[in-house]
Amino acid sequence: MTEDCETGARTLVAGVGNIFLGDDGFGVETVRVLATHRLPAHVEVVDIGVRGVHLAYQLLDGYDTLVLVDATARGGAPGTVYRIDVDSPGDVSPQGPVLDGHHMSPDAVLALLETLSSGTGGTPPGRTVVVGCEPASLEEGIGLSAPVAAAVPEAVRVIQEIVRESQTPVVGTAAREAGK
Repeated sequence: MTEDCETGARTLVAGVGNIFLGDDGFGVETVRVLATHRLPAHVEVVDIGVRGVHLAYQLLDGYDTLVLVDATARGGAPGTVYRIDVDSPGDVSPQGPVLDGHHMSPDAVLALLETLSSGTGGTPPGRTVVVGCEPASLEEGIGLSAPVAAAVPEAVRVIQEIVRESQTPVVGTAAREAGK
């Protein structure tokens, strides 16, 4: 559901992951739940799943903010929700083959996006945020573990906060200096 918004900024919230690998389906489940909430008109919520190349090409359509939602192993307790603000796509390095379309991690998507945008003239998002959750199990099987399933509402809350932030115009340094 969307609600009217006066901002021209476009935000893409993309759930990534493989629902057949337990907690790797966190991103997909989180965007499914998020899509049931009222969102501003400038926000698009998509279930990307394992189609990382599709995501990279979709981003070339021009989004100001990208929110990637995925299982993210960072060493915390299972179910821990992380918010990771990425400075630029070049700041991350892929953890595997960039063109393996069914096994692209968010960092590989961002690296591919930078390559595609330089070749096509497209513009990568100005802001990228990863909302991740520490997985308990990435073994074959459908369904999230109890701690990861319990983290979905918190992840939705974090994404809603990011969406609210994306509605606030960011004044660049040059504009601030011109106003002196």
